[in-house]
Amino acid sequence: MCVSTHLPAGIVELPRARATVDLVQPRPESVLTAPVYILGAGLTGLSAAHHLRGVDRVVLEKRSEVGGHARSERRDGFTFDVTGHWLHLRDPDMQTLVAELLPDQLVSVTRKTNIFSHGALLSYPFQANLHGLPLAVVQECLVAYIEAQREQAKNPGQPPKTFQAFAEARFGKGIARHFFVPYNTKLWGMHPDQLTADWVSRFIPVPDTEQIVGGALGLRQEGLGYNAQFLYPKAGGIDVLPRALLQVGIASDPAATLHLQTDIEEINPVAGWLKRPGVGTREAYRALVSTLPLPELIARMPTAPAQVREAAANLRWVRWRYLNVATRRPVKADYHWVYVPEWKYPFFRVGVFTNAVDAMAPPGCGALYVELTAREGPVDHAGVVAGLVEIGAIERAEDVLFTDVREIEYAYVVFDDAYAASTQLIHRWLESVGIRSCGRYGAWVYNSMEDSMIQGAAAARWARQAPGKRGRA
Repeated sequence: MCVSTHLPAGIVELPRARATVDLVQPRPESVLTAPVYILGAGLTGLSAAHHLRGVDRVVLEKRSEVGGHARSERRDGFTFDVTGHWLHLRDPDMQTLVAELLPDQLVSVTRKTNIFSHGALLSYPFQANLHGLPLAVVQECLVAYIEAQREQAKNPGQPPKTFQAFAEARFGKGIARHFFVPYNTKLWGMHPDQLTADWVSRFIPVPDTEQIVGGALGLRQEGLGYNAQFLYPKAGGIDVLPRALLQVGIASDPAATLHLQTDIEEINPVAGWLKRPGVGTREAYRALVSTLPLPELIARMPTAPAQVREAAANLRWVRWRYLNVATRRPVKADYHWVYVPEWKYPFFRVGVFTNAVDAMAPPGCGALYVELTAREGPVDHAGVVAGLVEIGAIERAEDVLFTDVREIEYAYVVFDDAYAASTQLIHRWLESVGIRSCGRYGAWVYNSMEDSMIQGAAAARWARQAPGKRGRA
């Protein structure tokens, strides 16, 4: 059978798991000649396949195309990615790899990002660019920031327990109230006091006092954050990257086999085999690299220990919907994306593909993505378009040629109180039975495209050294 998870819209929450599980004792088996299997042909799986060149390997992908979430859709001359997929490269090995895969095919773009709040278009990040907000709001934010700094000085070394507590402790209750709490509630579908702060260290800019005060006075604070520059294909569509990985890492290597539109029915990690739906034979693997969402991987293992199944049931994630929007005129706004924290707007983020690369739309047209707050029910297309006009993203409702609704089952993983213990338990057990689960949803983390490719390369190194050992039941 084909296992999938269908749970209430937005957030999934199931019973808590115990924090530990006894690891099985590995034992050698005669599987050294079996191929390495890679589940999923997103960036992580493709990177693993690429870095395993010369090794017998089989890649299984459920979709009819590779790329995972890093894929592109084309309609009537317009190109849409699965929301924003801007490529940020920090790692020298990944910089070299991408340059080899896409020689002279990328353009470097200086990020332009804004926040629309209280009728004003602010520079990013909010906490460092308060100028333009109503003066009473600026005063509230600055006074609360000073109070938060005083409190931190009195109680140093007290790590915040929730994401809301992090925002209030670091930036003050004013900035938290006007941006971090409403925006992240819209994004995550839950109040930030239900989230830990484990994921924020790299992805949320933390300006110093000079920058916060300067930004409030009108001295624009730009270039903050990990993604001040990004790369994007000149010809349009982020799927250029996974397609290049496919050609170099799989198509050009006779040791590699790719099966599309192929799901997994069952995995037996003790015996070291898997079964595909409709295929009666069991396929042995020497090592298994999985990029499946962690709960789905464990669901395909009926022999997994009860503690592991409980831990997987404890994992939560965010699903959401977005719109692809095509316009018959150039987009009015000049940003690449904008954050929209206020509840009166039915979306929390809007991106403009054509402000990065003109090729994403026919000449004189525009292509956008709009991430919606509501996870279920009919989409109010007219209301969304009216909101886009109100925030200045587009000039007139009549400029819209078409909108297409799209859904993402796994958007972000949820960092709650049970996250750390549950994921650690699952990954320790998987490693003990010869399985590496990696990528954003395989590792169950918050990461970038580059991180996914790095994890794929690490999984390849692990698979090359895998001794073909399986655990005892």
